[in-house]
Amino acid sequence: MTDNQTFGDISLPGMLQDMVLESSDINEFLDGLAILAADTLSSPDIEVSCGITLLRPRARATVASSSEHARRMDEIQYEFDDGPCLRAAREGQMYVVADFTTESRFGEYTAAIIDHGIRSALGVPIPLDGLAAAGLDLYSAKPQVFDEEAIAAAAELAHEASKSLRMAVRVAHAADTSQQLRSAMDSRTTIDVAAGIIMAQNRCSHETAITILKAASSGRNIKLAAIAAAVVASIGQPLPETHFDS
Repeated sequence: MTDNQTFGDISLPGMLQDMVLESSDINEFLDGLAILAADTLSSPDIEVSCGITLLRPRARATVASSSEHARRMDEIQYEFDDGPCLRAAREGQMYVVADFTTESRFGEYTAAIIDHGIRSALGVPIPLDGLAAAGLDLYSAKPQVFDEEAIAAAAELAHEASKSLRMAVRVAHAADTSQQLRSAMDSRTTIDVAAGIIMAQNRCSHETAITILKAASSGRNIKLAAIAAAVVASIGQPLPETHFDS
C-alpha cells in the first residue's frame, strides 16, 4: 500500500485542502476523495474500490464513488438500507468484514454483495461533529484484505478527510441557504406582483388580493407561489426575479 501521509512532496492534509478549494461543489470533492482513498488503500496485488456516503439534515444523501463498480456496490446498500458504510455513517463506528461468506450482521444485503463478487469490506466513519454524518466504504474482491495496517491507514485517511469535509459541508450549507433565500424572495416577489394584478383588476386592497390568492391555492391544492406565477403569466408578463448584490 502507498504511504497515506505524503504523496510526493505534498502532505495529505494539504492535498485534501487543495481538493476542497479546487472543487466546484461538494460532489466533486467527494468523488476526488473516493478516488484518493481507493488509490491509497490499493496495492499492486490488491485492488480496493471506494464509495462515500454523506448524510445531511434536510438533504438527500450524497454518494461518491471511485469507479462505476464502486457506485453499484453502494447502490446495493441503499436498496437494502444496510451495509458497512451506512452503519459506519449512522452509528459513528467502524465495521470490518473479513469475508462476506462468513458474515451474519447484514441480513439479505450479504448475499447480494457476494453475488457481485465482493468478499471483504471496511466501513469507516468520517467524524463531522454533528454537521452531517459520513462514511468511507472500501471494497475488495478478495477476502481478508483489510488487516490492521489497512484499517489504520483508512482510519487516518478518514480522520484527515474529516477536517476538509467539514469545510466542504459548511460551504455547501451556505450555498443551499443562499439558494433557499433567493427562491423564497423570488416567490415573495411573484406573489406581490400577482396581488398587484388582482388589486388592479378587482379594485380591492392588498389584503383582499392575498386572500383571493390563498383561497385559490387552498381550493386547487396548489402552492401559493405557483398560483401567483399563473396569475402573472395570464397577462403575458415574465416572472419577476429578485436580484442580490454580490
